[in-house]
Amino acid sequence: MNAVIVANGEMQAHARLKELWLRAKLRIAADGGARNARALRIAPHSVVGDLDSLDDETRAWLEKNNCEFLRYPPAKDETDLELAVQLAQARGADEITLLGALGGRPDHFLANVLVLAQTRGLKLADAAVEMWFGSGLDVIDGKKGDLVSLLPFDARVEGVETEGLEYPLRGETLERGSTRGVSNVMLEERAQVLSTRGKLLIVHLFQ
Repeated sequence: MNAVIVANGEMQAHARLKELWLRAKLRIAADGGARNARALRIAPHSVVGDLDSLDDETRAWLEKNNCEFLRYPPAKDETDLELAVQLAQARGADEITLLGALGGRPDHFLANVLVLAQTRGLKLADAAVEMWFGSGLDVIDGKKGDLVSLLPFDARVEGVETEGLEYPLRGETLERGSTRGVSNVMLEERAQVLSTRGKLLIVHLFQ
């Protein structure tokens, strides 16, 4: 099952994001992310967190749309986003996309990347970019001219091969800190990335 979680970061009410939100079988707002959901004009099924970021108008809109409120104390070990991911997994989601998790405070963005690294089937997306950690064989759907960057998260990522990119990689090893995989270009509407060992962050920038 696919789920979409909307966080409290900066987010444009872009048509692509609205489509992702609309098509989700499960929609969750992480606390103040409910304001981003309201901008998309489609209510979440649940809102989770300490709920200290909800203004009165957004709360009334959620209540009107029969949203489930899951309140946690402000002093907790997990962030609201982590709680939302845990809720999605507990309810059967195996594909989770996070919206509103790329903009805003840099420490929050980096924390979100760490959550991404620890959670299988998780993707961060906004109007211009999507990113996720490779699963071994990954398909990238976009259009000719889109940019793709492959960033090693572990010290070494081995067996990296690509298809459908302008600068092909053939069983190469990418080392952390290397820019070898940065700013490749899609030659058609689909590309593939294979890696055999190590965590590889895949960044797809829409053009």
